[in-house]
Amino acid sequence: MNGAVLVLGGSAIFLAAYFLYGRYLDKLFGTNRSLQTPAHTRKDGVDFVPTPPMVLFGHHFASIAGAGPIVGPILAAYFGWGAVAIWVLVGCIFIGAMHDFAALFLSVRDEGRSIGHVIERELGYVGRQIFLLFAWAALILVVAIFAVFVARAFVKTPSVATASLLFVSMAPVFGWLVYRKGLSILAGSLIFVPLLFAFVWVGLVLPLDLTAVLGVTAERAEQIWLVVLFLYVFVASTIPVWLLLQPRDYLNSYLLYAMILAGFLGILVAQPTLDMPAFVGWTAVSPAGSPMMLFPILFVTVACGACSGFHSMVASGTTSKQLSCESHVRPIGYGSMLVEGVLALMALTSVAYMSHEGYIETLTTQGAVSAFAGGLASFVARLGLPIEAGRTFIALAISAFLLTTLDTATRLTRFTWQELFLPAAAHGGHEADEKPVARFFANRFLATAIAIGGAGYLAFSGDAFEIWPVFGASNQLLAALTLLVVTLVLIRRKSNYWISLIPMVFMMLVCVWALVSLVMVNLRAEPTRWALVVAGVFLLVMALVLLVRAAVAVRAERQS
Repeated sequence: MNGAVLVLGGSAIFLAAYFLYGRYLDKLFGTNRSLQTPAHTRKDGVDFVPTPPMVLFGHHFASIAGAGPIVGPILAAYFGWGAVAIWVLVGCIFIGAMHDFAALFLSVRDEGRSIGHVIERELGYVGRQIFLLFAWAALILVVAIFAVFVARAFVKTPSVATASLLFVSMAPVFGWLVYRKGLSILAGSLIFVPLLFAFVWVGLVLPLDLTAVLGVTAERAEQIWLVVLFLYVFVASTIPVWLLLQPRDYLNSYLLYAMILAGFLGILVAQPTLDMPAFVGWTAVSPAGSPMMLFPILFVTVACGACSGFHSMVASGTTSKQLSCESHVRPIGYGSMLVEGVLALMALTSVAYMSHEGYIETLTTQGAVSAFAGGLASFVARLGLPIEAGRTFIALAISAFLLTTLDTATRLTRFTWQELFLPAAAHGGHEADEKPVARFFANRFLATAIAIGGAGYLAFSGDAFEIWPVFGASNQLLAALTLLVVTLVLIRRKSNYWISLIPMVFMMLVCVWALVSLVMVNLRAEPTRWALVVAGVFLLVMALVLLVRAAVAVRAERQS
């Protein structure tokens, strides 16, 4: 099999899906460009800000992409590239992108509130609180993990640290000129995007290596970067989105587009032969040497490459508050996930050209991110770019993904915490209806500090990595629960609910099976990994409670 055929053919399928299935979703949900969105009706200049679609697409795509669509398909490739590719194509089109579209649309129609508030309408106040509590805990872990990833990237590749700091310092200038001085997006892009790539060169020339500058160990340098990063995300998640988050994500997205375009063209020119088997079997040996069942492990491992519950938090947490028109739901909600699918296919190709033995060796010695950077750089070299320069640029682009996800996740954690203290809809459901104590704890600065405190504890203690395997499944469970709510909404509207019911049942089955397996494995471990056991049981109980409440709601709807 030719890797160029896989990537080009997959891209063509995604493009057709955007115009065919995406248009069907537009009609099914009833997007209406004449209706005012919360970005206009609740405009506050901090979180609710009408945003040009090109800028918002950059923010949304950079936020949801992260390292998931790169790492997931690479880690799952031991099942065979064909099995992974089929799941990426089918999962993205009919589950992941539809899930993102629905989450964004429902949030826009619900005053820009998170999917948790929609759950309250369908499953009651208790259902809302259970969902929000789970989402908050999962987001805390995301912040901790991505902070560690970024800190380690800064230590391992100091040029990335220099370029990233320059990016962050440039973004507020872009935001101020565009939103306060009337500079057009086109003019601003023509000025600042070249600066973005110039900063990449500056980073290569002047790497910020703390081990050399401060004379400390790599471990100490990582801890220093963690402190700097947590201070940064505290500021980034509390100041107005137009000042830092929007412009930085928009400008960073050009790095990501450049990486995807260069990788895409490199694969087309190199036309690598996929030497890995397309299908290994229903059971395959993982790089760690453990036998794994294709169902459900493949689907949980690919994760963001096909479907991600984190996307619903981004869509209903930040993106819905900035959407200026409902007609932008399809390109931003549905389209961005399809682009992520293209990236997932490229990531798969970056290792599938190796032999199965070579893939296992590369993954165990270098890790998934380095394997991706090395593989894609070898393809891009066919375009004339030196392999080392390509490897460095790709590493920088991945770090941009990680940093974007980090500060967006921190803001989402703050939103989720604040919604936990909102009164029930029956008692008003708005900030103005909060009691003084609830208003105190929902303060955006305190909410952010609590989130960073929890994430900081996990990041510095290392406990985050102990719990990570269970929360890998929690990401998919979050998606299944979002699809559950979408199904209930469509049932009430007497619309075609099968488009979300079938994916919901499938994802729920996958997640529950994976979680039960993880709980049993960790119970039998010596010593027992109680943190993983407790986390897994908590997630299973939460899912069961919400499923029971959903069944009761559907029964009541039919009886009425």
